[in-house]
Amino acid sequence: MDAALRAGIAIHNAGHYHAAHDAWEVEWLALDDGADERLLHGLIQFSAAVHHARDRNWTGAVGLCESAGEYLADLPADYRSVNVDAVRAYVAALGSDPERVERAAPPTLTYEGRALALDDLDAPAGVEAAVALAEALGYDEEFVEKGAEYAREGLAAGELNEFGVLLCDFVTEREQRALVATRLRQHVQRRQRREEDVSGLFD
Repeated sequence: MDAALRAGIAIHNAGHYHAAHDAWEVEWLALDDGADERLLHGLIQFSAAVHHARDRNWTGAVGLCESAGEYLADLPADYRSVNVDAVRAYVAALGSDPERVERAAPPTLTYEGRALALDDLDAPAGVEAAVALAEALGYDEEFVEKGAEYAREGLAAGELNEFGVLLCDFVTEREQRALVATRLRQHVQRRQRREEDVSGLFD
């Protein structure tokens, strides 16, 4: 939850509103009803409202603002250290005047009082951010997701393996992103070949 939350915040702050939605969605779908589910659901609706408003889909933006406001209505002002109050105020204003997105940027999301940028993410959040950004940036999601699977295995064992390092670099090294993606693909393919080599040996 925490890694996905921070990844989505940093992606939103970088202006990738649809990808922010993707960062939160997998975690949201796994949650039972409750405050955490309402927070992520509200943030997803908020990012989608901004996305639609920027595409001048005023009707879609207004409807999403209404639902975002409903999901966030009963949460504390800084639930899970996120500036929920600022989001509530913005969706109320955007819902009344969706064209305001053309006059003023949506609010910067904060976590523990700090506006997170992509460079601020630690390894768990960086891995999740890479998966969410891959599609938005036009990269093959399949090998990024497989790399993230291998990275999560390392993080679960208490280590940042080569997959985690490459995925974090994919997020932060904008000018070298294509090169990092190529190296990540090579590492994933090498790992998959090793797995295939031993598959079925003892069947």
